[in-house]
Amino acid sequence: MVNQFAINLAFYMLMPYLAAHLAGTLGLAAWAVGLVLGVRNLSQQGMFLVGGTLADRFGYKAPIMAGCLLRTGGFALLGWVDQLPALIAASAATGFAGALFNPAVRAYLAAEAGERRVAAFAAFNVYYQAGILLGPPAGLVLLAADFRVVCTVAALIFAALTVLQWRALPARGGGRADKEAAGKGPAAGGAAGLTTPWRTVLANRPFLLFSLAMIGSYVLTFQVYLALPLAADDALGSAGTKATGALFVISAAVAVAGQLRLTGWAARRWSAHGALVRGLALMGLAFLPPALVPAGDGRPARLGVLAALVAAVVGLAVGSAVVYPFEMDTVVALSGDRLVATHYGLYNTVSGLGITLGNLAIGALWDVAGRHDARWLPWVVLSGTGLACAVGVFALARSGRLEAPVARPVPA
Repeated sequence: MVNQFAINLAFYMLMPYLAAHLAGTLGLAAWAVGLVLGVRNLSQQGMFLVGGTLADRFGYKAPIMAGCLLRTGGFALLGWVDQLPALIAASAATGFAGALFNPAVRAYLAAEAGERRVAAFAAFNVYYQAGILLGPPAGLVLLAADFRVVCTVAALIFAALTVLQWRALPARGGGRADKEAAGKGPAAGGAAGLTTPWRTVLANRPFLLFSLAMIGSYVLTFQVYLALPLAADDALGSAGTKATGALFVISAAVAVAGQLRLTGWAARRWSAHGALVRGLALMGLAFLPPALVPAGDGRPARLGVLAALVAAVVGLAVGSAVVYPFEMDTVVALSGDRLVATHYGLYNTVSGLGITLGNLAIGALWDVAGRHDARWLPWVVLSGTGLACAVGVFALARSGRLEAPVARPVPA
């Protein structure tokens, strides 16, 4: 958990300021800035499945260490190179690093937590969000010296993590059952050995249905970076950037302060599936306040929009905090405790593709709403998306598709 806090601290002290460095200090064109940032996202989302498969085949420790070591080099390069090909290579390295350690970290945590997975993932999210909360201000302080200082410090954090994991992290995962399922048997080899677990996971119909049902929740969560900043800029003008930063801090602070209490409260009252359904519904309803507050030019109108955005962020953060630990636990349960990292890898890939398509749709809706003076439209669609996710998960639970599969013996 401390490892994940440090990962997010280093990542978010650098990434929010990378675009300004590329466009301002290096003078890259907007298309080049978009290319560098897009390569990082594509290399991470597109390689999650590979990272998860490698974790199941070789154990969880090696991919975690390799990812941190790769990000050490990638972050160092981002600060000290100024040619586009080198920047693209550095961006791809940082993305693939995330694809290596993200599924392995979650699978490692699930294996260590045993029956206390929900509580463990709740605590994990506290450390995760704390890194997001503290990273940007730490980066801002270092940015006063130079962007290279930011990159160097971030790289040193990942280098230290690599050494600490090598010295202190016990080896886990990559057991006989997972190795056989991942194609590391006598007949396995080459591409066949890599694709064997993919076929196994793709044949897990309940898991695939759950992954599809949860796509909308990731689209909603990402609106802290898209729809909410757009609304803040429209309503507040030059003050919109500061308001966006405040909304980001509020979102992380709610998760840090309330995650454990919300998880315990939900676990005492509802089943895991009931908590998922209610949390998803709350995430959808969180987008109704901006839809109900009319835009205006006066100070009262701007304050009303700001209050609606704060209400949306708080509701979204609370709903996400309720959903996250039960969601992660459900992925493990549906995997049957086999190829857990590969399941997480595919789950992250599906959600990443969903975020990309969802953002395209929300961006297009935002333009349409602006042309037709219907700013309520994107918010209503987002609200409906959350409710649709809740209905989908409820239907899966009602049909028994979210129950953990019965363990079957594995030949020795």
